[in-house]
This record gives sequence, C-alpha cells and structure tokens, in this order.
Amino acid sequence: MLYDLSLAQNHAFQLARTLMVPVALFQVDGEYGVLPSDELDDADGIEPIFEYDPHI
Repeated sequence: MLYDLSLAQNHAFQLARTLMVPVALFQVDGEYGVLPSDELDDADGIEPIFEYDPHI
C-alpha cells in the first residue's frame, strides 16, 4: 500500500499498461492500493478512486 496519491496513480497507470488490463486505484484507511478491476467486488466495501484502462 502507498501513502502518496501521485505515486499511487503513477504505479496504477504503469501496472495497467504492463498487464494490459483495467486496474482500479482505491483508498483504505488512508493508504492507496491497486488491483485489477475484475478482482474488486462490491461486497468488499472498497470504492475505486479511479480506473485506468490501457485500451482507451
């Protein structure tokens, strides 16, 4: 998990381009994380801040 939003955004963008899959940037307890978008469930209570799609 990351504490710096700009660093988290950069990592999320680079991860999306490397994996060539959409990834979601989210925040939990003041920390930022990135997961492939299809791994996020609505039941987890995690709200994405932004989604990076390498195909757009």
